[in-house]
Amino acid sequence: MAHTPAWRSFRRTQDLTVATAGLIYAGAVVHAFDRLSDDALIVQRTLIWPGVFLIASLGIPLAVGVLRRGLAKYVWMSFLAGFGQNVRSIVAGVVLLGGAAALIYWQISSAAQGGRYPAGVFSGYAAGIGILAAQAMLVRVLERHPEVKRQIEV
Repeated sequence: MAHTPAWRSFRRTQDLTVATAGLIYAGAVVHAFDRLSDDALIVQRTLIWPGVFLIASLGIPLAVGVLRRGLAKYVWMSFLAGFGQNVRSIVAGVVLLGGAAALIYWQISSAAQGGRYPAGVFSGYAAGIGILAAQAMLVRVLERHPEVKRQIEV
């Protein structure tokens, strides 16, 4: 069966949000290598520890039943609220991603001038990407749920 245009837009928005967040993160890592010294520390703070947070924030909500059900309910409520189905919600998502990107780039610039090293912002952003990826995966799970299936198929 074909899905409704609203569901296709929602699913596409979920996927594009994960992809956009990943590209922003990759750009920030490249920027960190360009601006900061001590490559070993950069690898640790932008790739290794954030990778642990990304895997945990992706895996734990999908593995723990109560968290998975809660996140699936949140994803379904987001669809019902119209997220990813109109220009306003998409612009709001882009603004949030842009704000997070600006924070990362600002932290890198501050560290390049002798400020605090931006370890936490990378781990936090990676954890956010993990949650976004879990949500995108749960969209596919919801598609197979009989009650949801009735509402999203044409």
